[in-house]
This record gives sequence, C-alpha cells and structure tokens, in this order.
Amino acid sequence: MIDDFAKAYLHSDLRDVRETMLWKLDGLTEYDVRRPLTSTGTNLLGLVKHLSNTEARYFGDVFGRPFPERLPWWDEDADFAADKWVTEHESRAEIVDRYRRAWEHADATIAALAIDAPGHVPWWPRPDVKLFNVMVHVLTETNRHAGHADILRERLDGAVGSAAWNTALQERGTAFWEAHCAKIERAAKAADPAQA
Repeated sequence: MIDDFAKAYLHSDLRDVRETMLWKLDGLTEYDVRRPLTSTGTNLLGLVKHLSNTEARYFGDVFGRPFPERLPWWDEDADFAADKWVTEHESRAEIVDRYRRAWEHADATIAALAIDAPGHVPWWPRPDVKLFNVMVHVLTETNRHAGHADILRERLDGAVGSAAWNTALQERGTAFWEAHCAKIERAAKAADPAQA
C-alpha cells in the first residue's frame, strides 16, 4: 500500500537532490556552467533549466495545475533541445530562480494531492498515472541528471558528491586519485588482449 509515509519520503528525497543540482553550479564561471561538456552539448546550467521544465510540466499539466509561467523552450517552434542549454540572453539567476519557482509549484501540487491522485501524461504510452508514479519519475529523472552533473563538475574542477560539506572524496588528494585511476587503467588493459 502506498501511503503518506511514501509520499513524504519521496518528497524529501526530491528536495535533497534539487539542492544538489544547484550546488553543482556554485563557484563556477558563467562559461563553465554553460559550456557543452559532452558531444551532445550537456552542460550544468542546461540541466537545471531542463529540470525546471520537468517539474513544471509533470506537477503542473499532468494534474490540471498548469505552471503559471510560459516556458518558451517547450513551444513547437523552439530550437532543438532548447530546454537543455542556456542562451547568452538568459542569466544564471533567471534559470535558478525559475527552477525554484517550479519547485514551489510542484511542492504545492504534492501537498494538495493524495498520493493516489489521478493524473494524465499524454506523451507516455500508458498515460493514466497517479501522483506516486509522477513523483517516482521526477525523482528518477532528477537523480539521473544529478549523476550527469556530478561527472561534469568533476571534469571541470574535481568537485564531487552531493553537497559542499561532503568533501571525503576530495580529501584523498590528487596523488591518490592518479594512482587509483592508473590501477583501474591497468586492470582494463589486462582484461582486453587487444590493449596489451
């Protein structure tokens, strides 16, 4: 049975991972939060922008509680993947503030509805859902992108983890991590005769 305990637990986890996403931006330049760090253009601020869209749509439209702001990157004539990158005309503050407003809207929906409240996701193959399904989906999606953000941030400056206070991995130092990576590289080469 899915109950209020499950709802509160999922909601708490969602709140935590939202904060992780914003922490990934701390201390970085405008260029570093925006620049593409993968061959498909994945970037830190774009992930936050995308997640604001995710929260607004799933906790808004799906339950007949539309997010009160227009999200132009969802328009049919928007650039490809416009919700996953940030133009030079969009400020970091604008993106972060919109994400926080999307949280507030989502939190209000979660608070107002029972865990088994019905919703409709027209773009899903099985569109009839419950609040529980959407909470699990958005938490999964946000955690997935937090993992992307963790790797991107590590690539930029070595910062890893879920919060600024969690420095256990960084405390091991550069020499430890170089030796650790060298050990993994040796094992990978040893497992593949073509690399020997």
